[in-house]
Amino acid sequence: MEQMKGTTVLAVHRGGKVAMGGDGQVTLGNTVIKAGATKVRHLHGGRILAGFAGSTADAITLFERFDKKLDTFGGNLTRAAVELSKEWRTDKYLRRLEAMLLVADREKLLMLTGNGDVLEPEGGISGVGSGAGFAVAAARALLDATDLEPGEVVRRALGVAAEICIYTNGQIEVLELGEEEST
Repeated sequence: MEQMKGTTVLAVHRGGKVAMGGDGQVTLGNTVIKAGATKVRHLHGGRILAGFAGSTADAITLFERFDKKLDTFGGNLTRAAVELSKEWRTDKYLRRLEAMLLVADREKLLMLTGNGDVLEPEGGISGVGSGAGFAVAAARALLDATDLEPGEVVRRALGVAAEICIYTNGQIEVLELGEEEST
């Protein structure tokens, strides 16, 4: 599966908590257009985290569709992801969208692609974008060697990716869901 260029988004699950973060860099070819873009957000009343790599306009369209699917299926992350992926793959307009999504709640983490993939990574770590491989590797090492909370793992791992990937910068935004949201 080809990674999108131009960003890095990473999500980490640990101990009933999930964090998702992204860098802020937006590029057009080999030019940095913006350094502080927001690529992660809360959906479904703050109970779902979502992040993207790829075309911003395409990702916003997918976020809106995904949020509607979450409403339709009562916040069921898996069901909403499968239904969005089916629509994304088969709809004449949506098929042309160039983005990848990471979505998570406190129990699951999923990657969605325009090929109809709904992937649940092993180990509670996933990333999308050009720096994803670096960020995922750093996060795995941090989870194995430390007791850090997911948010701090995401911050540090994205920092590593920013040092290596030219399409990733150090302006990192991290969102979290924790055990306390279970009420």
